[in-house]
Amino acid sequence: MAQTAAPATAVPAITPISLKAIAPWALFFGILMLVLLYFVGAEQGATAVISGESVHEWVHDGRHLLGFPCH
Repeated sequence: MAQTAAPATAVPAITPISLKAIAPWALFFGILMLVLLYFVGAEQGATAVISGESVHEWVHDGRHLLGFPCH
């Protein structure tokens, strides 16, 4: 039987991350995703926060990719 020349390496211990440490980041990214979803999905017409068509033009392809109708 063949012997390997490589020494055995120790696997580093994985320490769990507490929910208290993850919660602010989860909240931040959740709010960020809701804002992005609003701008891609609803920033047009009567619900527009920013007037004009500039936001619509920037997210136009994303709207179609995600299945939002826009015209």
